[in-house]
Amino acid sequence: MNTISRRATLGLAAATLMIGSAGATRAASIVQVSLWDQGASVQMPMGLAYATPGIDLSKATMGIKASPGTAKAGEVTFSVKNDSKDTVHEMIVMYLADPSKPLPYVDAENRVDEDKAGDKGEVSELDPGKSGTLTVDLKAGKYLLICNVPGHYGAGMWAEFTVDP
Repeated sequence: MNTISRRATLGLAAATLMIGSAGATRAASIVQVSLWDQGASVQMPMGLAYATPGIDLSKATMGIKASPGTAKAGEVTFSVKNDSKDTVHEMIVMYLADPSKPLPYVDAENRVDEDKAGDKGEVSELDPGKSGTLTVDLKAGKYLLICNVPGHYGAGMWAEFTVDP
């Protein structure tokens, strides 16, 4: 009986240490991200890309919502859910070296040039209703969360995100 009690105590102590260590290493900010649209049957407007002069996002039929919209510099975990009922979406974190300028765009492909844009990581194509996570180490600055499925970014599927020092 004494051996069982000792083993149980040691097991409990080990579990407590593991939980404590996980808490210490899990100081990452958590950001909930919703990828949404009004359905595949709704026509996507164009010309709603970030930094477009005179942009009216009220016309967007799809978008990205991040909550909260800011985090502290360091590890940030994006918990991403595709809330669409019928459309595949993705989420890419882009660093904005100059927040007043648009991201480099490949017109022929109807999408952002990820290699030139400052891609920091992504949750690749998610089927409707599916989820994924991404943890990245981000420095202070301005970022853009985008969906780069052809046509989606230009239809307004992006959200600004700020990382504070």
